[in-house]
Amino acid sequence: MSIATLADILEIPGFYKDANCVGENQDLFFPDRGGSTVKAKAICKDCDVREECLEFAVERKERFGIWGGKSERERRAIRRERRQKQEKKS
Repeated sequence: MSIATLADILEIPGFYKDANCVGENQDLFFPDRGGSTVKAKAICKDCDVREECLEFAVERKERFGIWGGKSERERRAIRRERRQKQEKKS
C-alpha cells in the first residue's frame, strides 16, 4: 500500500522545490486583473527551473498567474503557435 504525500495530493510539481519563487509572496505571481507582473517575472528570469515551470503551465492550460516568467496571455500565444506549427506539419 502506498501513502500519498501532501505534495502529491496538492499536485505540487517536483521542480517547485528548486524554484526561485519558493518563499516569495505568492500574491506576486497571481496579481489582480491589471496588476503588475514585473516583480514576479524578475524572480522567474534567473530561475533554474523556469522552462520546466513554463512547460507545466502550458501543458495544463493554466489560466491564472505567472508561470515560467509568462502570463496567461503569453502562454496562450505559445499554445497557439505550437498548434499552428503542428497543423502545418499535417
